[in-house]
Amino acid sequence: MKPVQIKVKEKKELCIRWSDGSESVIPLRKLRRLCPCATCISEREGHSKNYIPIFNESQIRIAAINEVGSYAVQISWKDGHNTGIYEFPYLKNLAENL
Repeated sequence: MKPVQIKVKEKKELCIRWSDGSESVIPLRKLRRLCPCATCISEREGHSKNYIPIFNESQIRIAAINEVGSYAVQISWKDGHNTGIYEFPYLKNLAENL
């Protein structure tokens, strides 16, 4: 399953319409908090499960979204962080497990 449309709604949510007609909505704070890059995973593993990161506005604003092959998107955040490759099943899972 692939996205047919990805858009940012009201600078707060990533909205994805999938090829099967379903739609997913992911809050940008959650998307950034669960960035799948090695640096972010390592940082999360260094904290307790109760740790809640606090992001400033530039850390939760998307600068660009680029397709990676036919399996993922790379999200570039306004603060310059851009190493997260969000595979499509990962995005679908994030939306379903709010």
